[in-house]
Amino acid sequence: DAGIAIDEAFCCNEINMTDAAQAMTKRLRENGATVTGVSKRVYEKIGYGDRADGVIVVAHRPRHELSELKLESNVLLAVIEGLEKPGNVGVICRSADGAGLDAIIVMDSASDPFGPNAIRASTGTIFTLPVIESTEKVTMEWLMSNHFQIIAASPHATKSYSEIDFRKSTAIILGSESKGLTETWKGRAIGARVPMKGRADSLNVSVTAALFFYEALRQRL
Repeated sequence: DAGIAIDEAFCCNEINMTDAAQAMTKRLRENGATVTGVSKRVYEKIGYGDRADGVIVVAHRPRHELSELKLESNVLLAVIEGLEKPGNVGVICRSADGAGLDAIIVMDSASDPFGPNAIRASTGTIFTLPVIESTEKVTMEWLMSNHFQIIAASPHATKSYSEIDFRKSTAIILGSESKGLTETWKGRAIGARVPMKGRADSLNVSVTAALFFYEALRQRL
């Protein structure tokens, strides 16, 4: 549905395939993909985790470039830097899809944004918007040259995220939970925090991302 090119699929008739898996297998054949039947033993070897759907698909890894993005007057991007946990990457994609972001830029990631855990945590939304893999230097230069407002999520910022005007073209920068953002962003980004009233000094990065994204959506609506 997201237009990802599929090479081949492996299905296992020894497993009680779900209706969705059977329908997908039929669709794959109709669209010209090679579908090969395998034994349960082989299926369990090539499958990731405990998956009982009965079909495994091999797809092309999506490749997007910054130059492909359409730069309108109010583009909203998420930029994630050095995230260690693929589950956080996937959940951020899911929130970005829900809040209508235009793209996600993944910089210097410590985990594969298209790894199985990221895809699963995204519930497939990692394929519904451009996920661009880039470096800090290239991303910074591109954002500056295209006059983006750069907002860095930081528990140490003085301004609350709800005080930011998200109605202009904005890049929301989210860093590693253990290390935070690199020094590169200091002086170039406006810091914004989520108010904390309890004993914890910060939130999970994917929760913070969702709050920022939906505040931007609220303002734009």
